[in-house]
Amino acid sequence: MATTTTSLGGGVGVGGDDRVLATAQQIVKSLRAAKEDREDMLMIFSAFDNRLSGISDLINGDDSKSSDEEDLDRFEAAEKVILADASLSGEPSRQSTSLFNPPNNPAEYFSAVDEIIHWMEQFSIAPPPSSALGRTVHVIADRAENAIQLAMSRLEEELRHVLICNTIPLDAVSRYGSIKRVSLSFGSHDGAIDDSPLESFGEVDSSRFHDRGASLGDDLFVDLVRPEAVQDLREIIDRMVRSGYERECLQVYSSVRRDALDECLIILGVERLSIEEVQKVEWRSLDEKMKNWVQAVKVVVGVLLSGEKRLCDGLFGDLDDLKEICFNETAKGCVMQLLNFGEAIAICKRSPEKLFRILDMYEALRDAMPDLQAMVSDEFVIGEANGVLSGLGEAAKGTFAEFENCIRNETSKKPVITGDVHPLPRYVMNYLRLLVDYGDPMDSLLELSEEDLYRFKNDLGGDGSQLEAMSPLGQWILLLMSELEYNLEEKSKLYEDSAMQQVFLMNNLYYLVRKVKDSDLGRVLGDNWIRKRRGQIRQYATGYLRASWSKALSCLKDEGIGGSSNNASKMALKERFKSFNACFEEIYRVQTAWKVPDDQLREELRISISEKVIPAYRSFVGRFRIQLEGRHVGKYIKYTPEDLETYLLDLFEGSPAVLHHIRRKST
Repeated sequence: MATTTTSLGGGVGVGGDDRVLATAQQIVKSLRAAKEDREDMLMIFSAFDNRLSGISDLINGDDSKSSDEEDLDRFEAAEKVILADASLSGEPSRQSTSLFNPPNNPAEYFSAVDEIIHWMEQFSIAPPPSSALGRTVHVIADRAENAIQLAMSRLEEELRHVLICNTIPLDAVSRYGSIKRVSLSFGSHDGAIDDSPLESFGEVDSSRFHDRGASLGDDLFVDLVRPEAVQDLREIIDRMVRSGYERECLQVYSSVRRDALDECLIILGVERLSIEEVQKVEWRSLDEKMKNWVQAVKVVVGVLLSGEKRLCDGLFGDLDDLKEICFNETAKGCVMQLLNFGEAIAICKRSPEKLFRILDMYEALRDAMPDLQAMVSDEFVIGEANGVLSGLGEAAKGTFAEFENCIRNETSKKPVITGDVHPLPRYVMNYLRLLVDYGDPMDSLLELSEEDLYRFKNDLGGDGSQLEAMSPLGQWILLLMSELEYNLEEKSKLYEDSAMQQVFLMNNLYYLVRKVKDSDLGRVLGDNWIRKRRGQIRQYATGYLRASWSKALSCLKDEGIGGSSNNASKMALKERFKSFNACFEEIYRVQTAWKVPDDQLREELRISISEKVIPAYRSFVGRFRIQLEGRHVGKYIKYTPEDLETYLLDLFEGSPAVLHHIRRKST
């Protein structure tokens, strides 16, 4: 008997006893039994638990309709509402009409469900069905159970209907206003770096490099379900949970919201692709998919999942375990689809043009991780996200190493015929200028060991004094610049003309300095690097003057002419002027086809030539012209100093057609 008492009272003392007595009273009164039957029930109850002998007032009461009988009336009325609604389940009017739409009365229906739930709670401590009273009670309990099953089927259907009909699509969300600050595309420039760029260099304009996209504000909140439907959803969820239908509620809710998130991914341009399919996608198409993925991560974590979290919190209230499971189930599919694409990119074949997109993906996921971890408690999903983040980091490092190898191994033997800037530095400098924008992630990924620093110092010819003060990315950029300069020096050897070698090196180093100075590379490499290269440019200019003009200037010296203008040999003078004319015309013929593309450098080089040549020529002509006075003086002194000044303006224009001009002057 002690065991029976414990099961009825629940071990809660006086309060438990009161509950047992009250329940027994409710059962006996609700059955509307005659007095004789009530006596039999009292005997049965007393045998079931001796505490129930204290309800003898039930036997002596009158047979008038009591408040408890009215309770049964309410039960039957509630049952009738639910059964009437269920009877329409196969009719078109029911299939097309929400519980919240006329002619339905949601308040009446919810009140009926509440009444049935109340009875179900009372029957939770009913006597066993083996007893007579238990069999009678269980008849009512079965009716309540049937009614609650029908009601839950209806509410499950209604939950799905309300969620679907009131979900705000992503394109509609954008029109609602808040999400307008998020760019769902990446600007008008394609921005991709050509596939296999080192095979065919060309001028890389900044518009070819991609826009990194918008970032989300911290105050970006959107409604994913129409606010007016939230209270209706709360009403449904509350009844399903109180009826013990948490699992069904969870399945319907997470299924509908999961499908809504899948639709959002489609709108954001994220396709469901296998790793094998991703690896087969052509680069330009893959580049677009990577851009879409970056923006999708920002929108999904920063907008959609945070919105889903707020929605779950608002609908499930204090049901912490249920809302956690519900959110995790809702978010998992969407997050895993994003992570699967990230994993596929992380293991794709590495090539330099992919680096910036990979870094974009790495940054987007890295920045999203704190919010993702705060919202998603599923350890598997978070573990996968961390794994993909690590994989993208390794892919970025490997791709950067591939870029370094391309610079080192670019050994094309075809020189630029005009001595112009080679395509290699054009490509590399634009690449590095963009890379500087990724200083934060690259510094964290390129942490250098003592071994790396030692190798760098060796590769830089022992000049590692500034390495320790530089960031990891800065150290790598310094090394890459040194490798690029070495490569250009090797390419200069493809020219047989030593003067053209100097022009080529001057053009290319000047280009490097200008690109560094006019970008954040200047901050990375420092003023000292720029000063040293400017000194080298002056050395190349001096080398050019020596290689190109030494022979012409030697014609303007006094040696070998007889010591003074009065005693100079006319024959020697004629030969000197003829030699100078020939040297100048050859230089003009050849070097008008050469090109110095930078206006300032070209002007400075012409000034250097003029300062060397024109004064020497003017002085020589002034000293010896009198010795050649006569009818044929123009045959030998073909040019005035002013003529030479004019002709020097034609040098380094990359246009050999001007050669006709000097030929006419020679005749």
